[in-house]
Amino acid sequence: MKLDPMAAAAASQEDELAALKDLGPSEILLRYQRLLLETVSVEALTVAEKSRRIGYTWGMAAHSVTVAAAQRAAGGMDVFYIAYEKEMTREFIDTCATWAKHFNMAASDVEETLWKDGKDDDGILAFRIIFASGFEIVALSSSPRGLRGRQGLVIIDEAAFHDDLDELLKAALALLMWGGRVVVISTHNGASNPFNRLLEDIRSKRRKGAAIRVTLDDALADGLFKRICQRKGEAWTAEAEAKWRQDVVDYYGDAADEELFCVPRASGGQWLPRPLIEARMEAGIPIARLRLEDDFLSPQKSDAWRAQQIQEFIDREIAPALQAIPPELFNYFGQDFARSSDLSVMWVMSLLGTLVRRTDLVIELSNVPFAEQERICFFVLRALRRFQKGAFDATGNGAALAEAARREFGEERIEEIKLSQDWYRVNMPPYKAAFEEAAIILPKDAAILTDHEQFILDKGIAQLRPVRTQSQGGVKRHGDSGIAGALCHYASRTIGDDIGYQAARHPAGFTRTGLSRGPRAW
Repeated sequence: MKLDPMAAAAASQEDELAALKDLGPSEILLRYQRLLLETVSVEALTVAEKSRRIGYTWGMAAHSVTVAAAQRAAGGMDVFYIAYEKEMTREFIDTCATWAKHFNMAASDVEETLWKDGKDDDGILAFRIIFASGFEIVALSSSPRGLRGRQGLVIIDEAAFHDDLDELLKAALALLMWGGRVVVISTHNGASNPFNRLLEDIRSKRRKGAAIRVTLDDALADGLFKRICQRKGEAWTAEAEAKWRQDVVDYYGDAADEELFCVPRASGGQWLPRPLIEARMEAGIPIARLRLEDDFLSPQKSDAWRAQQIQEFIDREIAPALQAIPPELFNYFGQDFARSSDLSVMWVMSLLGTLVRRTDLVIELSNVPFAEQERICFFVLRALRRFQKGAFDATGNGAALAEAARREFGEERIEEIKLSQDWYRVNMPPYKAAFEEAAIILPKDAAILTDHEQFILDKGIAQLRPVRTQSQGGVKRHGDSGIAGALCHYASRTIGDDIGYQAARHPAGFTRTGLSRGPRAW
């Protein structure tokens, strides 16, 4: 039978610490383990998604000992470790005993006890260590109601595999009212699992707490395989690490994404349901659309003619919409850039007094050259009376306009976004939450609806389908307004100070519309 390379690398707790006896306390734990403990020390609720067998539980055992051994005035408290099987609880309590010995902490031997959970039975078998401080570490293999009313640090290990995680969380989170802390650690067990929903709630700010993510590659970058070699007395080489990593990935096969790289299994279904999108749409919000012919840049057409075409579009479609924005509202901007194959979409949004983000204007540009896009963009940003922040797609061709905007309006107002899976993972959950909480208003428009329907959950991350749609007039779309809306919403979540703005003067000057240099430059 093929063995898990990660399990084969594991050692007893005594052997592990014996191999590290010459290291200081800050060196025994790897960087990602220290980050977890630092977060747990300051956050009431910490949720950590992780790869298999990276030593998170080992690190939490060390932290548990220092917490239970401390006096109350120094932050000491009881520790409750909850796993879904008895073997895990025994392993954890033995690890705690080893750490207590390593730290020279006065503590009892491990003892078995019966935990009363309020039922009429004989209680739940638990393992316990009592410290001289009077506090104890209790390891349980169930979901006790008896946690309610207690104070302490609760560790729920491999949370995604508990039978009734929702009820367990209710009991554990009740301890927060009494000054306790809750740590939820797990590999993934499906996108619809309560553990993954808890992560999404924290990332979307619907629930307070800290979310941490450590994949196998993150752990390797922080020295996991080097530590394995150190314990085994073997020399580390990059080649050996690469082979070991591949062996691990091969062992998990199709489950590697979920087991090692924190990607929950997903159905690949629609991320934003159509009824939810439609419920957040409002008629009457202006959409300015401009599609230029291929001969717009023809030598037969003058620069003056081109400037006039753009200015007429601005005066007719854009300026009135911006003028209609109530002057007391904060304004935000997002752009998903394209030159020819897709649409370039600019999104303007204001923050209402109710904290609802209301779209004021959407601008869709098709086959519009770079210079003309810059001119339109700069006009919009200058016309916004309380412009706070803009988020620009700086991926590929969009980098030039994003950089120009940052230079013109200042880095404190313009953020250049390199769209990536990490960006989507962190910032799409808050965008979805705005729909679910009726905290966003979009234009009532079929094309914008279709764009937002293009988001699917792929490997646990909301991103666009790899297909293009077509709107009226034959214009190809690839969820462009959905990305622009998400970027604008992202910008609105960083509310800047209401300060006056005056653009820095370009050495050769800019015109009122921001592009051509000439006698009207300022």
